Amino acid sequence: MGLHSNIIGEGQPFVILHGFLGMSDNWKTLGRQFSEQDFQVHLVDQRNHGRSFWDDHFSYEVLAEDLKHYCDTHNLTNIVLLGHSMGGKTAMLFATLYPEIVSKLIVADISPRFYPIHHDAILEGLDALDFNLIKSRGEADKLLSNYVSDFGTRQFLLKNLYWIEKGKLALRINLKVLKEEVGEIGEALPTYAKFEKETLFLRGDRSEYIGVEDERIISNHFPKAEIVTISNSGHWLHAENPKDFFEAVTQFVG
Repeated sequence: MGLHSNIIGEGQPFVILHGFLGMSDNWKTLGRQFSEQDFQVHLVDQRNHGRSFWDDHFSYEVLAEDLKHYCDTHNLTNIVLLGHSMGGKTAMLFATLYPEIVSKLIVADISPRFYPIHHDAILEGLDALDFNLIKSRGEADKLLSNYVSDFGTRQFLLKNLYWIEKGKLALRINLKVLKEEVGEIGEALPTYAKFEKETLFLRGDRSEYIGVEDERIISNHFPKAEIVTISNSGHWLHAENPKDFFEAVTQFVG
């Protein structure tokens, strides 16, 4: 089964992978901007997310295999690969497994190390949405606010809502499997995994995902990595400071 994607522009392939509970649509604006720099941008939905297929298997190994299948299907080589958070972990693993396909790697606000589960409240809140009772986005937001206080995070999560039929809302994510397999999201990159080409790690200055202790781990796996901090941003650095994010990426790929 193939991954769903939105392809914009012409030029060198530039593949973008969203984070956990996200979707390719989150990257539409930046994707369009990158396409204007002579790239063919592939905004990809990973399995169990967005408009891609649902499957009970969920790990970075299968996410990387999905991407390999996608690249083979679309005849993509010499790609620029960008991944945020969970997508960054997929991108890291993919680049170490298939370095011949990847020309440059960009990882947004995630390190190769292990992360403990920290999405409990979010998953609990999404699970509490009863679409027999909830008939609007406003009602969903109200209920979700009992679990997730941050407005921006809720807006991001509620992008997953859609009308499955007239008067009936549903979630695009495969919540059942993502809840069961949430432990997989924090998995570390295998110790032997290495990518020897140019790599850019971007971190938000208000985010705690990439700390000083991560710098050594990053250079072990990615000897040519450079780490750039994006100001005025947390974990969703591409949404919080898209201007600086765009500039850092274009400078690196230019």
